[in-house]
Amino acid sequence: MLNMDNVNNECILVCVYYGPNGERLIKRGCKIANMMKAPLYILTIDSKPFDELDAEKTFYIEQWKEWANSNPSAQFIMKDNESRPVSKVIAEVARAKNVTQIILGQTAQSRWEQITKGSIINSLVREIPFVDLHIISVSRYIRDGEGMYQHGIRAYLIKDGEQYKLSFCHEKNTEYEGIFFKEIDTDFDNGIFRFMKDAETLQVPVHDGIVTEFKNVDMNPALDLDDADE
Repeated sequence: MLNMDNVNNECILVCVYYGPNGERLIKRGCKIANMMKAPLYILTIDSKPFDELDAEKTFYIEQWKEWANSNPSAQFIMKDNESRPVSKVIAEVARAKNVTQIILGQTAQSRWEQITKGSIINSLVREIPFVDLHIISVSRYIRDGEGMYQHGIRAYLIKDGEQYKLSFCHEKNTEYEGIFFKEIDTDFDNGIFRFMKDAETLQVPVHDGIVTEFKNVDMNPALDLDDADE
């Protein structure tokens, strides 16, 4: 892995945090890395140890690992149980991997909100002045026009005739594993099921615990990124 004809001596680092925006940042990083024939690193940082992360967070980590494994030029890096400032960790990885370009998502998520503030950016510039920083504008957490969904939980889809039944227990006939985001203010299992199918991430609607079709739902219509060049 990471053995390429890197004639430009470039190395790309994508910093991702939990949520639907990570996929778009990784795609942007892959595009740049492929154009430059450069190695790509995907980095995430968490203050908690990995074994204390909830189902939603571990699901995203599994996705990022799968994307990295599917790209011969990519490698996934996780820094868990971290108490240091985000900028310190990013700079450390950048030095160790000889990174020349870093892609960051502009997001209000958790402590990664810090990376969008001038003081943190200035800190990165001071610590790793040899690296180009790309601050990408992305949407916030999963939501629709009406409001937010609840915190995602691990769930499964089980084939039931021509449709799929949502389950919160793994069974021997489980076909898909993913994360269920339940709509706020509902007593029924209505919401979105997010999972991977054939190396593609899908978000499909769930109505009363049933998925009738794998119709991908766009939860982020207001992204500032240009889809045409992704």
